[in-house]
Amino acid sequence: MAGIEDLATILEGLEVLRRPGTYVFARSSEPIVDASVEAMIREDEGFTLVMTREAAESNGLSFDFEAAWLTLAVHSSLAAVGLTATVAGALAELDIPCNVIAGFYHDHLLVPVARAEEAIRGIEAVKRYGPPGT
Repeated sequence: MAGIEDLATILEGLEVLRRPGTYVFARSSEPIVDASVEAMIREDEGFTLVMTREAAESNGLSFDFEAAWLTLAVHSSLAAVGLTATVAGALAELDIPCNVIAGFYHDHLLVPVARAEEAIRGIEAVKRYGPPGT
């Protein structure tokens, strides 16, 4: 099933779900391939791993940015234009940092744990009122 490309349709169906737990960005010189790794990105400097704080600690990894994991529960197309910019813009207006990971079916946002509920409200406001500046 193809994802939705039309931004207005995506925003109409947008729901934000929060995964339980606290997630971190950990660093490793080698890939770690096991169930504790939610996402892995190879960079010139090594591997960035997104995992729970507990998993990073149990693997002895240094980490940064304790985050809540939010999922935009609408099947947006990888070719859709404007969703990331719209959501990031709404969070920027609230001065909330956001790191985005695109999956095949959904976009995932990692935001500071302490501001997760505020971030959810800010994203849901986009659904009701449209993108910032409209």
